[in-house]
Amino acid sequence: QVQLAESGGGSVQAGGSLRLSCKASGYIGSRACMAWLRQAPGKEREAVATIYTGSGRTEYVDAVKGRFTISQDNAKNTLYLQMNSLKPEDAAVYYCGAIAVTNDYFCSIQRTPSSFASWGQGTQVAVSS
Repeated sequence: QVQLAESGGGSVQAGGSLRLSCKASGYIGSRACMAWLRQAPGKEREAVATIYTGSGRTEYVDAVKGRFTISQDNAKNTLYLQMNSLKPEDAAVYYCGAIAVTNDYFCSIQRTPSSFASWGQGTQVAVSS
């Protein structure tokens, strides 16, 4: 099973930027759904961005469209989330998740967060107004 480790969280002012990284170790297969998810206090975990590694197709939740960008570096086995124009409501613990899938149909942003087979430990993002 693949192991995931997030990094890059921190504290920024509203309007600022952060880039999160998720280093993967182990083999998940040539086709997988990778995702960034977040969980704020008192709220359920939600997916904010997904990427199907087979094609690079991405999806975003409406709240982050145009501000966040998910990307992958296959040579480094690393997933990224570039977050720009951060808002106080973006504050949360951010996790990366992974699961082997056969096509991008199974990599929708609506995929149930608990369905991801592998998780990292999370990285905290704080945004002050």
